[in-house]
Amino acid sequence: MTSTKTAAAAKPSVKAKDAIALLKADHEAVSQLFEEFEKTRSAANKKAIVAEICTALSVHAQIEEEIFYPAFQAALKDKLLVPEATVEHAGVKSLIAQLEGVEPDGEMYNAKVKVLSEYVKHHVKEEQNEMFPKAKDAASLDMVELGARMAARKDELLAQKA
Repeated sequence: MTSTKTAAAAKPSVKAKDAIALLKADHEAVSQLFEEFEKTRSAANKKAIVAEICTALSVHAQIEEEIFYPAFQAALKDKLLVPEATVEHAGVKSLIAQLEGVEPDGEMYNAKVKVLSEYVKHHVKEEQNEMFPKAKDAASLDMVELGARMAARKDELLAQKA
């Protein structure tokens, strides 16, 4: 998996509009936010980082569910990966709902962030190892066009949340 991350990190500006590059960049950004959360002791910083994580994950899940997953499902006649990913998103959304706007008040807050991080790591691993390679191989999927649609929707959703 390290080689995949290295390759992705080397190319983001080249393929910024590629759907998979966009999703991988989101995955990396959220991973870094979870690392920041682990390092901070300040309640105010924790709350700010968790707010960023929740926004990033909410928007990411929405563009996947609205644009990427339906295209993937149609192109590959998928009946396994997308339903599983959708169920995983439901678990992530549940934890986000429990964390949004809540004060970082100790063990349960930290535990919820930790479990959210673990859910996301699992989900990312499955997408990057199973879904993305299949998507790349699907001749009927135009990754650049898909990426452009996803980027536009992402900008729209982020503007609504701002």
